[in-house]
Amino acid sequence: MPPTHRIPGRTRRAALWTAATGVALAVAVAATAPASTATAAGSGPADRGSERVEYFTGPGAHPRHTEVPAAAPLSARERAEIKGDGDVVPIVRAGPTGSKLDVVFVGDGYTAGEQEDFHADVRAKWSKISAVEPYASYHSLFNVWAVDAVSRQSGVSGDPAADVVKDTALGSGFFCDGIERLLCVDTHKVEAYATKAADPDLVIVLSNSAKYGGAGYNDITSPSGYDGIATASSDNAQSDQVAVHETGRSLGKLADEYWYDEYGDHQGAEPREANTSKLTAAQLVAQQKKWYRWIGETSPDGGAVGAYEGGGYHPRGLYRPTADSIMRTLGREFNLPGREAMIAGFHRHAAVLTAVTPTDRAVRRGTKVGVEAADGVRLRWSVDGREVRRARGASAVTPRALGVPADGRAHTLSVRATDPTDAVRAPELRTGLTDTLTWRVRR
Repeated sequence: MPPTHRIPGRTRRAALWTAATGVALAVAVAATAPASTATAAGSGPADRGSERVEYFTGPGAHPRHTEVPAAAPLSARERAEIKGDGDVVPIVRAGPTGSKLDVVFVGDGYTAGEQEDFHADVRAKWSKISAVEPYASYHSLFNVWAVDAVSRQSGVSGDPAADVVKDTALGSGFFCDGIERLLCVDTHKVEAYATKAADPDLVIVLSNSAKYGGAGYNDITSPSGYDGIATASSDNAQSDQVAVHETGRSLGKLADEYWYDEYGDHQGAEPREANTSKLTAAQLVAQQKKWYRWIGETSPDGGAVGAYEGGGYHPRGLYRPTADSIMRTLGREFNLPGREAMIAGFHRHAAVLTAVTPTDRAVRRGTKVGVEAADGVRLRWSVDGREVRRARGASAVTPRALGVPADGRAHTLSVRATDPTDAVRAPELRTGLTDTLTWRVRR
């Protein structure tokens, strides 16, 4: 087992594109525990009314939404308890937190003696999530951390029945808002625990239960900057699909591709998400909009990419790229436009290239200069702006071997990394798939 340690927080990368639609909701079991919301610990929304949460009635089902009560901020006692808890355990270490996408699992319903069980559950759940494309092709971009939240009792409220109440660190509970499969948590507490890990980009709460259930919180951005919160049962074989779907919303910035009949025709503006549009397939191609580059291609979720009516919660007036992707039905694959958006989302947080040799100080001609790159990335080295073709693909070089002369002048060594994947076609997204590092070579 990896050593347990604490990791100090650090400043968020300024490059987080937008005010991410991020995440956080708060709630606990309806009629048994106080609800909660997902803002910074100790602060709450100005209007503590209700929050919107996504849930899933069963494997293979279309998701639904409901409103749940918001909750009060953390008390001084709760803050003190959390401050003394929350050891951070590395599960997967792919590289520095500043250049990787950091996934943080927080456990609930695990007692002090069950923390090793929690770590094993995190490994098992991440193994299933990371087997889904495009995660599988980009596994080297992810760090994974487990945050130990010690509960007084084992298990979670609402399991197996609504009248079961457990005293847990995060207040996990089924039957949230009276809905059996809706697994809610106190996300004030999630925020407080998750930020003990370094630079969290994605947060998953793993609740100690074999009962099917989960939840997605997509309407509030965490003050800490992470992209999402999903809840899932630790020991249910299908609950990982809940988390995968939610990362489509948080990392991919994808719209849900299902609908409610009662929403009727879409009357609003063109959606900002990449996978819903008011335009038909012919109009997408003619106007070169959204997923037009994929029209007619066979998609991994089945069938051809086109424009299928229904999506973004509206049965009419909006179109989705394929008939039935994971953004519509759990257990399916991301469609081609969805995979493209997910890969771009990965690279918003994870660099294509990481320096092994620091770039903030000069190197000598004989110094070994090393880098780490994601799987399949193309590397091209240059001296003073001119490529040294014989060094293509090398992960370590010496300036002398690349031809840097001992002439007393300053020279520049650089490496350019490009992810050549054909799963990303949009030029504006491909810019995030290239990175360059530069060193000054000492005279």
